[in-house]
Amino acid sequence: MASWIFSVLNDLFQAGRGTNTTFLTDQHVPSTDLTGKWIIITGSNNGVGFEAAKLFASWGANLILACREPPAWELHPTAAMNQCKELALAYGHSSTIEWWPIDMADLSSVDAFCQRWLQCDRALDILCNNAGIAEPTKQTPITKDGFHMVHQVNFLSHVLLTLRLLPSLARSAEPRVICTTSCFHHLGIFDLERFNSEEGSRGNAYRNNKLYYQMWVVELQSRLLKNPEYLHITVNGIHPGFVASGIWDGLEDAGNAPSGLSLVLRYVAITSQQGGLAIVNAATSPEFGPDPKKQGVGAQTGRGGGKYINRIWEGPMKAYCNDSEARSRLWIKLDEELGLQEKGLLTGLGL
Repeated sequence: MASWIFSVLNDLFQAGRGTNTTFLTDQHVPSTDLTGKWIIITGSNNGVGFEAAKLFASWGANLILACREPPAWELHPTAAMNQCKELALAYGHSSTIEWWPIDMADLSSVDAFCQRWLQCDRALDILCNNAGIAEPTKQTPITKDGFHMVHQVNFLSHVLLTLRLLPSLARSAEPRVICTTSCFHHLGIFDLERFNSEEGSRGNAYRNNKLYYQMWVVELQSRLLKNPEYLHITVNGIHPGFVASGIWDGLEDAGNAPSGLSLVLRYVAITSQQGGLAIVNAATSPEFGPDPKKQGVGAQTGRGGGKYINRIWEGPMKAYCNDSEARSRLWIKLDEELGLQEKGLLTGLGL
């Protein structure tokens, strides 16, 4: 009983550390020349994704804004694209910046997006798996693919997107995959019997899938390191902070916002700009790049992947993330739901 109480208290403490409000500046996240680099970032018309995209643009990157046709309360991807183009030009860059439609609630849309990218025959330098929702605002939370909306949008579709794009990532010298997980993964429950459901109190699906997502980050990195073709790819999970971003707008419009949310967002949360800096740091800092001893590339200070980054600092993960048996069960469960082996997406990664 004592160990269980300690575990619960520790998880609450670690989740609470996600509310760190340290103000980040260019001293924390220095500018990096991204000229010629190709970056795909999902959910980049709104919130932290949009702020990260703007910074990538100002540093010279070629950008694909991977976004759905948004609801009324979000900035349209065309407007986001135009703002990024203006920033790039203002900083003297002639970058390619485009909006490519993708709907994370539709697996066929994810497949089509990947096929379009692969047909371009380019190396992908950075993939930012950032899109997400707090809770479905539709009457039915089930997607056309038969999955709970949060489960698919926040997790499953990014698994599919990443695995489909691995060959393109492998062509880059030091590719990175940045996955927006959350401090809430510490509050998640590992229960594969209820993998695709929202049982219990409001928000369970969100935090549970953030736990699965962070576990998958660790497991994917461990498998990439065993494959000579992929070992130089670095995958990390990032909690950008507790952000007052547009992810909450849909909840408030639908009347599903938790009591007191508006006060917490006003007095505790950080801005989307601050959250975007955290994502950009994970994508560019030498510290969170490849470990040259294990991966054969990268700066001497590189820590490698499979990490949980709380804003710009490495943090401890929930115990399940370090449990190889639990991670293996999750890997198998994902294959069952998405048919990954049948689609040829586990070649060289094992089942």
